[in-house]
Amino acid sequence: MQQPLDSQEIPPPGCPAHGNVQLYGPSFGADPDGHYAHLRSAGLSAPVDIAPDVQVELVTSYDAALYVLQNPASFVRDSRRWNALNEGRVPADSPALPMMSYRPNALFSDGAAHARLRQAVTDSLATVDELQLVRQTQQSADYLISRFSSEPRGQAELMAEYAQPLPLLVFSDLFGCPPEIGDRVIAGISGIFEGTPGADEVLGGALAELIALKRRRPGADLTTRLMEHSAQLTDEEVLHQLVTLLSGGTAPLTATIATSSALYLGEEWQTGLPVEDAVAQTLWNYAPIANYAAHYPTHDVDMGGRVLRANDPVLVSFAAANTDPKLTQHRQQLSAKAHLAFGAGPHACPAKDPAFMIAVTAVETLLNRLPDIEMRVPFKTLAWAPTPWSRSLVTLPVRFSPRSVPSAAEPAQPQPSQAPQQPAAAELRSGARASGPAGTSASQPKGGLFSRFLAWTRGE
Repeated sequence: MQQPLDSQEIPPPGCPAHGNVQLYGPSFGADPDGHYAHLRSAGLSAPVDIAPDVQVELVTSYDAALYVLQNPASFVRDSRRWNALNEGRVPADSPALPMMSYRPNALFSDGAAHARLRQAVTDSLATVDELQLVRQTQQSADYLISRFSSEPRGQAELMAEYAQPLPLLVFSDLFGCPPEIGDRVIAGISGIFEGTPGADEVLGGALAELIALKRRRPGADLTTRLMEHSAQLTDEEVLHQLVTLLSGGTAPLTATIATSSALYLGEEWQTGLPVEDAVAQTLWNYAPIANYAAHYPTHDVDMGGRVLRANDPVLVSFAAANTDPKLTQHRQQLSAKAHLAFGAGPHACPAKDPAFMIAVTAVETLLNRLPDIEMRVPFKTLAWAPTPWSRSLVTLPVRFSPRSVPSAAEPAQPQPSQAPQQPAAAELRSGARASGPAGTSASQPKGGLFSRFLAWTRGE
């Protein structure tokens, strides 16, 4: 059995009263920090229900989280080991399955297989030009802001109209998607997060078509770089790495952009601090990926008095680890990047620097384009999504003085106010153009969100 971690001054282990804590639903969404504080009374980790009838061990200690993340000999990621799943004890329709089931990608691989896939991803990401990424993010942000900023209402819901679609536009551009494929990629990945039936097939079909296109006509994009990497990935492997980049990048970025914006605009934020500080505080205190990174012990492991059984899932609570009271006592002495929001060890996020850059640029562009923007409600009253996987706001209502943001192909000059448009979120789900006011549809570019974005960049 693995030697136990130091458990001195740790409360006695054991299940919280009244059965496992449920890490989902309205009660959890209303007070996630309270749930983590309660779980810490069990020790370094505690059993929780991550979904109905799905129990996992949740690590809430910062030191214990690092131990799991940095010890691949004892904790592996291949979920085909999952005891309960192999024994038929996980409901077939469980919402935990899309998040925890095995996929042939770097996230669920170990050893040499993981190293091969990860190297292809990291090498491909390393070719992304930072200045070009900033320009892509600014352009995407300008487009989305242009959709709501000139409306007479002077109000917007930033989750649906800004934070959710922005990463999808940036990733579609990075992948080298033509308009129609980009529309379907956005509709597919958005549908997966919303539980839309058939969304998996839409996304898979769009990415397969993109890969086939890049086989015929390579480009200066992330998809082509993955395909041409010396690891010689198959088309299926390329597809699964793209899915990983989309799912592991877009939803956390959405949460980071929204929470950082809310923090910066909140009544408790100190005026004059840079946007980078708001993003860093989000990553520390509101970890976008809250509870994830399922590991499977290769043998029974004693952790602070609790025995983690071989092949039973152990999840890391990045949210609880980052706010561990034993850590906050000396957090001032830690590096600003010592948080675990991007993970640690061999499976640490390979795109943490681009992700931070995208988030900072998104918030800065919003503040620059709408200098008097403010929240319509106090930060402390904002609601959090009742999901265990991410710490994400439900809505972010703001107000501002209406103004126009010109297209990328137009000079900056005042534009007449336009009638309200449908929120961008409607296009994320359907991949179709949102209907404008009567009599205007003929002049609107056809297609979904990405098609309309590309048309806007050309001034059409």
